[in-house]
Amino acid sequence: MKKVRIFITLKEGVLDPQGKAVQEALQANGFPEVADTRVGKYIEMSLSDSADVAQEVQRMCDKLLANPVMEEYSYTVEEGIKS
Repeated sequence: MKKVRIFITLKEGVLDPQGKAVQEALQANGFPEVADTRVGKYIEMSLSDSADVAQEVQRMCDKLLANPVMEEYSYTVEEGIKS
């Protein structure tokens, strides 16, 4: 098994109202050093060794997990996970 960790974030320039709300809440709670906050999604999954992981993850993200108009994604793969 391979463990895949996918990180999905809004593209630069896309407004992030949730990130802005988190930033303002942090500043209001004594963290004035927080200058910018972006909120995204984190997805973790296990894939069988027989799968072409890179191709499958890209297909999943492009078709379902990420909105290619507004979001970008990156991922990491951890080899040799026992199920």
